[in-house]
Amino acid sequence: MPEKPRYQVLVLSEDETLRELMRIVLRSQEISLEMAKDATEVLSYLPRLRAGSVILLDGGVRAVESGQLLAALQEAGAAQRSAVGVIGAPVSDEEDVQESATAMWSRRLREGVVDDILSRDTIRQQWPLRLGALRRIHLLRSELVHLRDSTLLQAERDRLTGTMNRDAILSILFRETDRVQRMNHGLCVILMDIDDFGHWNSELGIEACDDLLRRVAQRIQSLLRSYDMLGRLGDDEFLIALPGCSNVNAVLLAERLRTDIFDLPFEVGGRSIRLSACFAIAESKGRSPVVVLREAEQTLQEARMRGPDHIRSANRNTRGWDAEAVSGTRMISAEATQH
Repeated sequence: MPEKPRYQVLVLSEDETLRELMRIVLRSQEISLEMAKDATEVLSYLPRLRAGSVILLDGGVRAVESGQLLAALQEAGAAQRSAVGVIGAPVSDEEDVQESATAMWSRRLREGVVDDILSRDTIRQQWPLRLGALRRIHLLRSELVHLRDSTLLQAERDRLTGTMNRDAILSILFRETDRVQRMNHGLCVILMDIDDFGHWNSELGIEACDDLLRRVAQRIQSLLRSYDMLGRLGDDEFLIALPGCSNVNAVLLAERLRTDIFDLPFEVGGRSIRLSACFAIAESKGRSPVVVLREAEQTLQEARMRGPDHIRSANRNTRGWDAEAVSGTRMISAEATQH
């Protein structure tokens, strides 16, 4: 039974001499070799290319030299899954042209567009070593990128609930405010505070209440759109950023959160626990996030003063919205569209 190839190598070259050299060099190296004559063939082969493979491009091919194929590989995600090496174009008789090409490939190497540049003059016995080194460079770089992204993700996440932490959600608000100012899009925030959570901490214990917070965060997340953002601001306080959302629709969502999250009890240690929360809605209107959050905090304080389980909007002019809920009843305009 033939051994499984260690990895795949896809070579693009119009030079038959180079193509034949690759066939001879890699024939006995337990490497699966595929040849392509043009960029179209390279792209068509990508779905069959396993992760950790090597894509070797002849720098003399016009689509490679222009950068079009490299861009296509980046867009298709192939450059993230496979090592990309370029075989230097043939030496030009014009010294200025040669210097320009060398500078171009050096820049692309620094930018990480390619993993390595290989000389056409590499002797036959060294080709397997160079390809192996090219592959290891890519695998190491990919591992470093993964570790970096994991570290950044952990730095942005609240360790208890997995939502964004305070710094991350506030950074998102500044970014989204810039978008509102440039494109005149809507942006609302909902500030939510669980009622009397200190009481449950005393009665159930910190560990049980930590679990409650995780489950509340999960229920909130299940009701949000893919591009809505949820962060934990304090012990039992959450902030939801809603891009492209009007004030009326944010109120609608707050009402849905109130019912879908808290009408259903939480089972803790054999007990059914019913929680409630107060909600405050504020609209960005392109204002500084500092101003918007201050308005949301003031509105949340007003909601708390009216007792548990209240929703209040900072916009007193929202049509059909009675900010002062009576006996837990919210009046929302029939004209409001679904969030």
